[in-house]
Parts: sequence; C-alpha cells; structure tokens
Amino acid sequence: MQFQNTLEQTLTRRAFLRGTTGLGGLALASLLDPSILRSQAATAGTAAVPGALKILHHPAKAKRVIYLFQSGAPSHLDLYDPKPLLQKMTGEELPPSVRKGQRITGMTAGQAVLRCVGSAYPFKQYGKNRTEMSELLPHIGSVADDIALIRSVHTDPINHDPAVTFFGTGNQQPGRPTMGAWLAYGLGSENANLPSYVVLVSGGGGQSLQARYWGNGFLPGNFQGVQMRSQGDPVLYVSNPPGLSADSRRTLLDAMQDLNRRQLGQLGDPSIATHIDNYELAFRMQTSVPELMDISKEPKEVLESYGAEPGKASYANNCLLARRLAERGVRFIQLCHRDWDHHGGLPDGIKAQTKNTDRASGALVRDLKQRGMLDETLVIWGGEFGRTAYSQGDISKNNFGRDHHPRCYSLWAAGGGFKPGLVYGLTDEFGYNIVENPVSVHDFHATMLHTLGIDHLKLTYRFEGRDYRLTDVSGDLIPGLLA
Repeated sequence: MQFQNTLEQTLTRRAFLRGTTGLGGLALASLLDPSILRSQAATAGTAAVPGALKILHHPAKAKRVIYLFQSGAPSHLDLYDPKPLLQKMTGEELPPSVRKGQRITGMTAGQAVLRCVGSAYPFKQYGKNRTEMSELLPHIGSVADDIALIRSVHTDPINHDPAVTFFGTGNQQPGRPTMGAWLAYGLGSENANLPSYVVLVSGGGGQSLQARYWGNGFLPGNFQGVQMRSQGDPVLYVSNPPGLSADSRRTLLDAMQDLNRRQLGQLGDPSIATHIDNYELAFRMQTSVPELMDISKEPKEVLESYGAEPGKASYANNCLLARRLAERGVRFIQLCHRDWDHHGGLPDGIKAQTKNTDRASGALVRDLKQRGMLDETLVIWGGEFGRTAYSQGDISKNNFGRDHHPRCYSLWAAGGGFKPGLVYGLTDEFGYNIVENPVSVHDFHATMLHTLGIDHLKLTYRFEGRDYRLTDVSGDLIPGLLA
C-alpha cells in the first residue's frame, strides 16, 4: 500500500513539475537572460531578437517606434491636405454627390444644411519637393524632406473611443493588445533596466485617455505600456518609502523572489515567471528611471530646439524624453497629446495645439537624424480619424468647427524605412473621399511591422483557441511607402 501511494504521488503532474523544474526553469531563464535563446539564433546566421519571435522574418530597417498620438483627431483639411475649391465654396452646401449618403454623427445629422468651410489658415510649400502643409506647421515643414506624408488613411469607427482602440489594436472592441504590446512581445527590449513599452502623456481637456490605450490585452502583463509621469515619482511607487534603504529593499526582494521561484518550480505557471521578471525590472528601474527623466543635463541648445523646460509637464519635454528613451533601447514609445477635438472654435483651438506640438515634433525628427538614429527609429504622427469638409454649426469669419470624419485623413511617418519626402495618396477636391492609393489602418500596421522585420501574418498569439494578430484578418503591405 505504501509503495502504491508513493507511485501515485510520483505520477501526478505537479510532482513531475516539482521534480524536473524544467518548464518553470526554462521560462525563468528566458526572462532573466534572453541571450541564452538569442545565441542559438545568431549561430544560425539570422537576425536575433530577445522577444517571442527569436529571429526576424526579414531584415529590418527600424529597431523601435516613437508614436506621437494626437488625441481628438486633428483636422487634415487645416493642416496637411489643402483644398482650394473647398475654400471657394465656404458657406455653400456640400454637394450630395460628394457625401453619397454616407453616415455622419448625430452631432451634425440634424443640421438642415451641411455647409462647406475652407481652412482658416493658408498653406505653404516646404522642402525640396515643395510639400504643401499649413503655415501653422513651420517646424514639421522644415523636416518635410524626411517624412512620408500619407493623405489617404481611412478607418472604420466614427467616434473617438472605438477609433482610438481600432488604430491602437486593430479592432474596435477593447481587450486586444496595442501596437506597443505586440512589439514588446515579439521583439522584446534592448535594455534590461527599462520597460520595452513606455507611455508619456501631455495636454489637458478634450477626450479622456484610457489606460487600455496602452494595454497588453490578452498578452502577459509585462507587455503593457508603463506610464511615466513628468512630476513627482516618474513611475508610481518607484521610490523606496522613507526609512527603507536600497540594501533593505534588495534583501526583501531576494526573500520574496526565492519563494516565487520555489512556487514556479512546483507549478510551472508562466504568470509566476512574469511576476519574478517584473519585480526585478522594478528594482532596476529605481536607478535607471530618475537619470532618464532628468533632462536638465541636456545642452541648452537642445532644450531650446524642443522648447523643453526641465521640471515642467509638456509635449516638448515628452518629445525630448522620447529621444532619450530611444537612445536607451526602449522598443515602443507612445506620446499621447490631448485636446485636438475641435467641434467648435477650430481656428483658435488648432492654432493653440500646433503651437504646443509643432516645434517639438520637428525637433525630434531633426535630433534623431543628427544623432544617426532616424534610419532605425520610426516616428509616427497622427490622430484617430479626420474632420469633415462641412462645418458643425454656424460659420463666422473667425469661428467654426468640424465633425468626425473616418473616410480619409492624414498622418506622417519619418525614418525607419519609410520613404522620405513622399506624399502618398489623394483625396477628392473636398477632402471627403479617397480617389487614389487608399491606406487602411490594417495596411499601415502591416507596413509598420514590415519595417521592423516582421511579417504581420506571422506575429500571432493564441488566445481562447484562436491565433490573433495586430492586423486581425486584414491588411496588406504598401510597398509604395517604403524607401
């Protein structure tokens, strides 16, 4: 009987895992020393990465992404897509042949007349290719020869939250991983002392920013974006409480990690390995993050080029921090700037927002280029959709607004394998419909992943019996955008 009980205990799965610790040990080893797996890929002569992919699908141009998300949807018609006819027809009804019965939001559906309204500010030509952009964007215009301006992006949702979710995750419904989480999962981080996915927030008012806009979805928790703050502790609870020294913290952590490793060896649960990795990263961040966030040591001319001011919270400071994060090997850096939602008061509102963002956006591209980093850093600037060719409400000389418009809008990308000095796509004379080279959100994601050495069809994660990907069940590479 005693022999039978011992045999039964030996044959249980838990006893097997406790005895071998193979599964848990492998998971822990890959998290604490990714080079173990990288070395095998390097031996095979392929490009190795410390993430789940282990090796890239093809040679990469970009190593990292800086996503300058303009929350609230800036008007393409007032910034990047000039329409002289729309200017001439200001006050006249938008021809029904242009709208074609397409849906509009409830905010303008009740208007008796949808009146055309042209840009409040003139456009200028920038760069060798004489790219037309608003006069409100002199600094972005100064790097026009370094960016690919896409005027034919289109999306599915017509309201903010699902549109932000769609651009971030490839699906309108919450719960899926964001772009940054996918890259953190697939490629890993080049710096063991910092998260692979970092988020910085600026601006006030406008649409609220949900934490899931940088969430991990169904991926393990260590792939979610880590928000860093401009004031107080850069990361909540990164500092030790009063009376607790770094040595005491390390002793406490060692004791806890020993218990975690024992539990990992017994159960082989990957989530325990994730906890171990996160605790170790948090400890290392206590040293790396304060130095990173201190921009006061940057040269005066660099601070002035961005318009950055140490100790303040601003988009300019965040753009400079984005460059510092990129230098340190962070894989995906997401800046979220609010208050582009101009249903009314657009002329004053858009002027204020370009004043807040134009200088630093242009400086970031120039700074990366001067440091030899732009070729391997992809910078993306854009919102969740565009704005309507017609005014929401009345039009006066100095005041009007624009409603949501998902059927076409503009964004730009610089560096990282995108073709510099390019204007891609064409909209009609009203900036209402695309007439040449449409680019869906999924197409853009597929092209972005391609520059990072990833085939969008092959970066997948199995969840609830299905293999998911960033591009969902759609998306095509756009070769015309690539250098």
